[in-house]
Amino acid sequence: MESTEESKDLVEKHFMAFPDIAADVINALLYEGDTVVRAESLLPASTETLYSAGGEGRLRNQYEDLAKYEMHDGKVSAIYLFANQSTVDYRMVLRGAGYIGGVYREQYEGKHPDPAPVVEMVLYWGRKHWNSARSLRHMFRRKKLSPRIWRHVDDIRLHVWEMRYLPPETRERFTSDMRIVLDYLAEGEGYRSDRPVVHKEALVKMLRVLSGDGDVTDTAEILREMNIREEDEITMCELFDQYIRKGRAEGREEGIKNFILDNLEEGKSGETIVEKLCRRFSLDAGTARTYYNTYANV
Repeated sequence: MESTEESKDLVEKHFMAFPDIAADVINALLYEGDTVVRAESLLPASTETLYSAGGEGRLRNQYEDLAKYEMHDGKVSAIYLFANQSTVDYRMVLRGAGYIGGVYREQYEGKHPDPAPVVEMVLYWGRKHWNSARSLRHMFRRKKLSPRIWRHVDDIRLHVWEMRYLPPETRERFTSDMRIVLDYLAEGEGYRSDRPVVHKEALVKMLRVLSGDGDVTDTAEILREMNIREEDEITMCELFDQYIRKGRAEGREEGIKNFILDNLEEGKSGETIVEKLCRRFSLDAGTARTYYNTYANV
């Protein structure tokens, strides 16, 4: 079985892989809300880079979470790398330099015929604020280095956004389903909106893992039970209300089951349990009897 972290990582990658969401993140965060990159101009790029390691020249590989080519007139104009991060990593700037350097190395080796600039975006979803280094110079600030060395140390920067703590003016720049995710994280379960939901299953999975749910494999089944299809037009408010109502119904069902099993364990007769079900859960006798017959032999 997948670990919680692996499941969370896959859900975040899947959500970000939609071109409209990737373009929205780029425009909102890099370009401060200006529509510079369009979804139709983004194509999937390889997330794997290869490099030679060790004296024997053995090949090693490294993987970024997600990569996108920005295409114009059939050529790559920019490469965007996305890293979803859940914990603060003091050495993240070194890892980021490795990813970016790996892509540039492939360009140098001719694997990309037309070299293009590379930008890595770190989307940090953790609850603790990112208080770690965001650049090489910051990371090495405690080293006792002479000014003459510092002049030649390239200050590679780590572009980190704390997604749970984006201010309202930044969240308002988003136009995709990512806006729902960010507003939900900022405002909590009471958040409601009339924004239309485009990627229903991916959105619900994203919200579930960010809320701490370790197993979201039943999301598609839940949506089917709610008669919600990907092609349906539905607002965030309607989707949440139906999801919450289903959760309450499931909770009631579980409560009835536990009530019956507890009373059986106490030695209560079937007739007594049915009578108590009617009073406790406001059921008619026929429905109470059906519940009893369903769970009494579990």
